[in-house]
Amino acid sequence: MLQIYNSLTRQLEEFQPLYKDYVTFYNCGPTVYDFFHIGNARNFITFDNIRRYLIYRGYKVKFIQNITDIEDKIIRKAREEKVPVENITEKYTRYFFDYRNKLGILPADYHPRATEMIPFMIEMIKGLIEKGFAYEKGGDVLFSVAAFKDYGKLSGKKIEDLREGDRKKVKKEKEAAQDFVLWKSYKPGEPYWESPWGKGRPGWHLECSAMSMKYLGETIDIHGGGTDLQFPHHENEIAQSEAYTGKPFVKYWLHNGFLIIDGEKMSKSLGNFFMIKDVLDNYSPQTIRFFMCMSHYRKPLEYRKGILTNAQKGFNHIKDCYQFLKEHFSQTESPPFILCDELLHYQYLLPSELENFFKQLFAYKDEYESAMDEDFNFPQAVGALFNITKFLNTHLREDNVSHLPQKAAYGYALLDKLAGILGLGDPDYEKGTSKDDKTMDDIMEILLSTRQQLRKNKEFALADSIRDRLEKSGITIKDFPDKTTWSR
Repeated sequence: MLQIYNSLTRQLEEFQPLYKDYVTFYNCGPTVYDFFHIGNARNFITFDNIRRYLIYRGYKVKFIQNITDIEDKIIRKAREEKVPVENITEKYTRYFFDYRNKLGILPADYHPRATEMIPFMIEMIKGLIEKGFAYEKGGDVLFSVAAFKDYGKLSGKKIEDLREGDRKKVKKEKEAAQDFVLWKSYKPGEPYWESPWGKGRPGWHLECSAMSMKYLGETIDIHGGGTDLQFPHHENEIAQSEAYTGKPFVKYWLHNGFLIIDGEKMSKSLGNFFMIKDVLDNYSPQTIRFFMCMSHYRKPLEYRKGILTNAQKGFNHIKDCYQFLKEHFSQTESPPFILCDELLHYQYLLPSELENFFKQLFAYKDEYESAMDEDFNFPQAVGALFNITKFLNTHLREDNVSHLPQKAAYGYALLDKLAGILGLGDPDYEKGTSKDDKTMDDIMEILLSTRQQLRKNKEFALADSIRDRLEKSGITIKDFPDKTTWSR
């Protein structure tokens, strides 16, 4: 039975999705104004692990992760660099996708951008005004926290405390200090969209509500994010979403803990961060992901000198076992990557020596699942992986081991499957895709080069035809001033 800690109820709960075997899952994505650091990566890796485990457990998971491409930090960055906002957002969105892939994080089913959703956000704001939850002042539209009686149910904060705690003078456009903005009026030099309240842009909190609701529905199963987003961001998401629909917004709220350094949260504002691109210059993606599993996802994780070296040693135990097993199943006709559920089904049809081997191997599999079923306990799950490697290394190194190639193949299959859920799959073995990927890269390079020449020759119809046919095949083409990119 899978149990998860729900930040909303502050307790472990049996996981029961809204629809049997189908999970709707939203995770707050990056604000694309800068490179992301290893502290940001903890969020992305944590919810990738959780998503992978839900898939392993048989759920069909629809996973949405937004791209915040309009926000105060982005506008400030564009001003500093004296470039259009779009230059900033495209640059750092490409960076995010690139390093997400390098970390082995699965792409979301969709990465909506906030700027794509503004018409829907305007409709939401209209609805909130009509229902008495929002008001307009001077071109701004604000959410009235006092009008939503359940405000504070996620964070535990009370409206009275928020009022008392704010000693500053209430801004003239607000009726109360705790009210938050849904629509910001236009200021010279800022991007803007037309609205019933004049030119402006959406508030940050509204963006996530709109993107979640549009792609996953009015009520979803899981919403993930960092602990720092619990208040006010997620609290405000709940207020505006539930006020708009009259329905519960999220069934299970999950929050990962901070990455800390010298006792403080790692963050750009404190200047105590390490960019993921720099960390990857010295350590493998699996090493970084192993490090992220060294503490329960809800607890703080300390980043200190030598910690990644220790993580590298830890992952090397698993990596060395992969290598040992591959050396011994290379001559067998048994499929090395047989699905574990098939293995479970057929194990009792095998010779008794193999049957006993599988019983012990799958006892460790059960240990792994028990750890993950208890609110995704990554450290205990890694402990189960170590038990598997220790068992395989000990048992298969004995003299005259019967059925050694088969045992090595099946042991490898199970280890790689379970470790792969945490992004710790075998980094060295080419599972039949590397050659295909290289061929695909070569083909796409030829196609994009041809298309670029057609565009230079102003043969736009033919260039667009290539783009459209590729999109029908599941390949997206994006043109930028300096390059053209493609993605599956």
